[in-house]
Amino acid sequence: MQHHPPEPAPASPVGTALTQGLKGRQITMISIGGVIGAGLFVGSSTAVATAGPAVLISFLLAAALVVLVMQMLGEMAVAQPDTGSFSTYADRALGRWAGFSIGWLYWWFYILVIPIEAIAAGEVIASLTSLPSWIPALAMIVLLAGSNLLAVRNYGEFEYWFALLKVVAIVAFLVLGVLAVLGVLPGSDTRGVAHLWSDGGFAPKGATAILAGLLTAMFSFQGSEIVTIAAAESEEPRKNIKKAVRAVVWRLGLFYIGSILVVVCLVPWNSAGLAESGSYQAVLERMNIPGAGRIMDVVLVVAVSSCLNSAVYTASRMVFSLAGRGDAPAAFARTSRSGVPRNAVVASTVIGAAAVIANYLLPAVFSYLIASSGAIALMMYLVIALTQYATRRKGGRPDEVRMWGFPYLTLATIAFIGGVLVLMAVLPGHRLELWLSLGLAAVLVGVGLVRQRRLRGTTGGPAAPGPHDGAAAAPAPPATASRP
Repeated sequence: MQHHPPEPAPASPVGTALTQGLKGRQITMISIGGVIGAGLFVGSSTAVATAGPAVLISFLLAAALVVLVMQMLGEMAVAQPDTGSFSTYADRALGRWAGFSIGWLYWWFYILVIPIEAIAAGEVIASLTSLPSWIPALAMIVLLAGSNLLAVRNYGEFEYWFALLKVVAIVAFLVLGVLAVLGVLPGSDTRGVAHLWSDGGFAPKGATAILAGLLTAMFSFQGSEIVTIAAAESEEPRKNIKKAVRAVVWRLGLFYIGSILVVVCLVPWNSAGLAESGSYQAVLERMNIPGAGRIMDVVLVVAVSSCLNSAVYTASRMVFSLAGRGDAPAAFARTSRSGVPRNAVVASTVIGAAAVIANYLLPAVFSYLIASSGAIALMMYLVIALTQYATRRKGGRPDEVRMWGFPYLTLATIAFIGGVLVLMAVLPGHRLELWLSLGLAAVLVGVGLVRQRRLRGTTGGPAAPGPHDGAAAAPAPPATASRP
């Protein structure tokens, strides 16, 4: 696909390139693990309680959106792998202001994922020990930040095993669930599919509740895009991105839709145990699985550790890319001898740790910080769709991954995301998240526009991407990589 070439620049100082240290098997697990977090194991119970069994429709709609967005992102990422991913593509297709603002919004989102996951891990570990929860929370940040500082292969290896354990847990849950539904699981107190309609009907709270459940379901899928960032640090980025994009459908279908189907078949949607224990634990307890609570404690620690590991990695790579384009302090574009942007990792981790401390000292402030990231995932999806539309309209022709039904499905996706944003404004429980996120976005867009005008004034032409646009160690692909 066509893009604006970077301006000629002076020779880059030593230590401004990432390595290609991630292996194919690690990229595969990163793409799988990116969408499996505590939201599936525990948080999905909120969506079930909101919409009843009709939450299946909520998850199907959310999964369809993510599949379409990933197809659009895959089209651009295969043509030009870049550690800045959608931020870099927005920079080229929509303007520097767009890449600047969505890049910083995305960084902010993952900066706040760090304390969210650390706090969750701290609470689980504290329940098993006599330690105050803030100690294991901070210890978890230090441990996973340390692994990210050594080499990218450390992040990849940690994530490989984290994701593998999550996959094993989900597959085991699905197998037990199918056996219970069929009535052949010994000792189980639940069977069949009657709970799909016997507790007030399939949609006991109506269509509005299905839309409300959609918001929870949609945010559960956040993380699919990480593979396009990580693939830039692998030896075969295009191959890895294509593989991940093509597999996103069955992964979402199996892991999320399959799990939620088991939950709503085996547990009443209005069960007190579902709200108190979370989706998986409530089902396991009804199956009379020994030690269900302890099993889920282990699974949760693994899940949140994986998300925390990815958050440190993703935040550091995005700010590294921004720095390489001149949109963040230059120190964040420097790398160690092993090709790790250590300044970016340290800065992102320190801010995340500060947010953990804020949670215990100033909980009201922390709640507002978390709310400010509430609509960023939707903004990211919207920017990806707008960028893909603009890129294709400018003449970019995809090679190996192509968005289906262009431009109609792209425009339908944009309209759908707009409708979900309106839904957030209508539903009382999501208004604060929407307005705080929009306020933060407005500030960043304003700053981005001012920066873009200043750069145009000094160069006498359009502001081009910075010298480190191709943030992976490999140089930008030759013109033959994308047909003009």
